Amino acid sequence: MRIRAALAVAATAGTVAVAAAPAQAAEYSSALKVRGIQYDAPGRDSNNCRTGNTKNEYLTIKNYSRTTKVNLKGYVVKDAAGNKFTFRANHYLEPGDYVHLRGGKGTDSDAKNVVYRQNCNFIWNNDKDTVYLLKPSGARADVHSYTKARNDRDGNGYITYHG
Repeated sequence: MRIRAALAVAATAGTVAVAAAPAQAAEYSSALKVRGIQYDAPGRDSNNCRTGNTKNEYLTIKNYSRTTKVNLKGYVVKDAAGNKFTFRANHYLEPGDYVHLRGGKGTDSDAKNVVYRQNCNFIWNNDKDTVYLLKPSGARADVHSYTKARNDRDGNGYITYHG
């Protein structure tokens, strides 16, 4: 009732009150968020499946819910260029739990909180990129853009989001 009264007073006074949501408010509508990204794997980049370091490039996705278990099946991770990975198998994250989505080939493990992209090409650019985490419906769960100069002040190739 107070909101209606305030809007009526504002309208009567000839002013328009507009409530605008912050540009990234939609990212907080999901329990799953990007916790951090190792966008620049330590060492010299090599996408050789046998001897390369793509496994050292990873994205950490965390379930920030206090009560809801979330299945990653159907979620999509992609970059600004459209390179993407879809979680095709069931992978459940308990409240507060996380998973590392790593490059390279390997065996997925719930116990070790790891899923491999089964692709030895790097997905994240070392200078700048955008990380999209999409729900199975296609809606955005979380989005972050980064530049090495602005977001990685210590130069270690890792950026933290959502503390």
